[in-house]
Amino acid sequence: MGNQQAVERGLTIAERGPAGRRAEVDAGHEARIAQLRRQLAVMSGQPDRPSAERADVSVIPVPVALEPLFPSGGLAAGVVVACDGARSVLLSLIASASAAGSRIAVVGMPRLCLLSAVELGADLSRIATIPYPGADPVEVASVLLDGMDVVVLNLAGASVAPSRTKVLMGRVRKQSSTLIVTGGHWPGARTSIDAEVTGYRNSLSHSISGSGVGRSGMGRIGGMRLRVSAQTRGRSRSSVDVELVADGYGAARRVGLVHTGGHLAEVTGPVLEVAN
Repeated sequence: MGNQQAVERGLTIAERGPAGRRAEVDAGHEARIAQLRRQLAVMSGQPDRPSAERADVSVIPVPVALEPLFPSGGLAAGVVVACDGARSVLLSLIASASAAGSRIAVVGMPRLCLLSAVELGADLSRIATIPYPGADPVEVASVLLDGMDVVVLNLAGASVAPSRTKVLMGRVRKQSSTLIVTGGHWPGARTSIDAEVTGYRNSLSHSISGSGVGRSGMGRIGGMRLRVSAQTRGRSRSSVDVELVADGYGAARRVGLVHTGGHLAEVTGPVLEVAN
């Protein structure tokens, strides 16, 4: 009897063919999307509503040292920003936005260091992470735009087709969200940011140098110099030199980006934990 049931079950699967199997995959995908929508509603404290109400802000704050790179002085609502290079800049954007009360979703970044985000001032209660979004992280990010102020999407080296980016950018504008993409190619991003490490400060030295001033292999990283460049449509390329500095130790430790203006910033503690 058991063998007969197995044969019948096998015949049923065979009869359904590829179309039936695709239908099962599609059903599972729709169930995952529905689950994400329910989780968004619960996070917002409004489980009976399809999407969360946003904070009444048109510009989300960024670190003061980075404000000159943004036409509006911060992350504008309804736009797509590409951010690549040194991870500290992306973490600083996440930290500033969450500290200002914005809801953040981070998609496809299982190795994101939340400790570094906290040291940069992030409010973890405002940050949701989806480290493994599955085969279609872009679709997951699209759903999250319904209830989040900022969605950070790691493309993992992929290049998204222009036809799809246009649809997503229309959704970003409609929802008045901000989409930050990293680790891939996204045609049509309003602003593209790139951060490059230009030097480190050894804790045994008061200088910053790309060639490693101080005793090689000794001490800890006491500072990190970055050159952050931005290209916005309709504007010439601009850049700022900033330094990543730390203040305090233990639970009181705080890290921030400081505009150098060509001078070295004062540092009282190592910044090893947020090195890239």
